[in-house]
Amino acid sequence: MPAMRSASVSRIAANWVGVIPFLAFAAVFLLLPTLNIVVGAFRDSSGAYTLDTLAKLFEPRLANSFWLSIRVSFFSAALGALLGFLIAAAVVHGGLPAWVRAPLVTFSGVAANFAGVPLAFAFIATLGRIGFVTVILKEWFGLNLYGMGFNLISFWGLIFVYLYFQMSLMILIIMPSIEGLKREWREAAESLGASGLQYWRMVALPVLFPSLLGTFALLFANSFGAIATAQALTGSSQSLITIQLFAQIRGDVLQDPNLGYAIAFGMIVITAVANAIYIVLRQRAEKWVK
Repeated sequence: MPAMRSASVSRIAANWVGVIPFLAFAAVFLLLPTLNIVVGAFRDSSGAYTLDTLAKLFEPRLANSFWLSIRVSFFSAALGALLGFLIAAAVVHGGLPAWVRAPLVTFSGVAANFAGVPLAFAFIATLGRIGFVTVILKEWFGLNLYGMGFNLISFWGLIFVYLYFQMSLMILIIMPSIEGLKREWREAAESLGASGLQYWRMVALPVLFPSLLGTFALLFANSFGAIATAQALTGSSQSLITIQLFAQIRGDVLQDPNLGYAIAFGMIVITAVANAIYIVLRQRAEKWVK
């Protein structure tokens, strides 16, 4: 018996040894920097503890930047969730050819991680004022996108660019949930006289609602923390809070490290709430699928 207990303890210890690199990495690059940000948000330039630094977040300049980032994140998440869901539902239950699924999943996996300067350059080269598609539409079809009010570096233009990775991420996350819908549920609904629309409205969507809402929260957090794409695409014309944060820590005349900590702390709170909502709703959705 002592030998078995000793072997069990050794096995557990060996398992923990394998996790140590991950724990060390998380501590050095996540926990300690986050703790440093939280502490710095409650200090001033002299190192004294104060709430004045956090109070600056409510000044018009920063408050407007937070509100702009929230609006961009909300609309990009909502549109990305809607379009991604429709595409995923069409692939899984829409009767599309089976060969469509693999290329779609592969493309979505690549597109969901394609952001930053390369994504901004791709859209500028395609839909900028002298972009490839813009020029073709103007010279071949007489359609002047910018004369019609389209502007890639505007509020809605930025959301349009964000949809590239938001929609792709939605497809990757929601597709397993749609596949989890039991065939017996649809057969039971049809046997009771329900149409396809009624099945989705009364059975499928209520079951998928926690997954949809949770994924929306994840997309919101994903968009809220983005900076490189917006910075490269719009510069300072769209003053997102991430761009404001970058201005405080990059070392120019606006440098105020403690204000940067306060901005980062506010972003951490917002993204933490969004991720917490996603985790809770995802757990509820998994119970339905099981």
